[in-house]
Amino acid sequence: MRPAGLETKIFIDGGNPEETREIIGLLGFLDGQTTNPTLLSKNPEARERLGEGERFCPSELLTFYKKVVQELSVMMPKGSISVEVYAVPSTQAKDMLEQGKEMFSWIPNAHVKFPTSHEGLTAASQALKESLRINMTLCFSQSQAAAVYAATRGAKQGDVYVSPFIGRLDDRGENGMDVVANILKMYRSGDGHVEVLTASVRSYDHLMYALKLGSDIITAPYAILKEWGQKGLPLPAEDYVYNARDLEPIPYQEIDLGKLWQNYDITHDLTAKGMEKFSSDWDSLITG
Repeated sequence: MRPAGLETKIFIDGGNPEETREIIGLLGFLDGQTTNPTLLSKNPEARERLGEGERFCPSELLTFYKKVVQELSVMMPKGSISVEVYAVPSTQAKDMLEQGKEMFSWIPNAHVKFPTSHEGLTAASQALKESLRINMTLCFSQSQAAAVYAATRGAKQGDVYVSPFIGRLDDRGENGMDVVANILKMYRSGDGHVEVLTASVRSYDHLMYALKLGSDIITAPYAILKEWGQKGLPLPAEDYVYNARDLEPIPYQEIDLGKLWQNYDITHDLTAKGMEKFSSDWDSLITG
């Protein structure tokens, strides 16, 4: 059962419906799920197929992805299921948009994940005009989040998520949780149309600190949500302090949210690397 006072929405990050079903049973609720090509490649059915020396043809893989998200949608009909387009750094906006429209038609509660890149933002801006809901993924900076805000200005509440990836910043010695804190602070001067979805959660402390910060949404993997559930779904105490260890702080920037989105610095090497990783994992499932 949802803890009293919990306003943050809790999503599971994964591609295995059985794990989702278990976490719903343990927590008593889930507000949604995020998926991506890497998580799909870890789905037990996909792993079994690869273990037998078989792969999918491109149309089969899309059908498989559709089947997985449809199963998730039935479990959480009032929640959100994020489905990610295939994109490498050279993928054009029109191609992302075409994929996104197809994926959005799969289930009634989809958010389509576009990368926080120039082409991704171009696609997302048009997607909103065509009544799609979106989740801007692979966000690693406050400036990228400002661009998401500007590119989606006028969107309805609940139609736009931005997903700062904290674990990948931690991996290279930067305090990824600072990005979440900085985006939340920056958005306080806005109209609230973009919800902050803390992603790439790697530890129980990530979860606790995101709750403490008041992240709109947190998506966490099965193991971390299981740990939280087994501990009784505690919320961080008033005196909770996040231990950033020796991670390099990421300072807050004063950024004007009133500019055109093209005027913000949206380049980040981890965004490009993330696109390459996701596409590689997707390609690993396809017959050569």
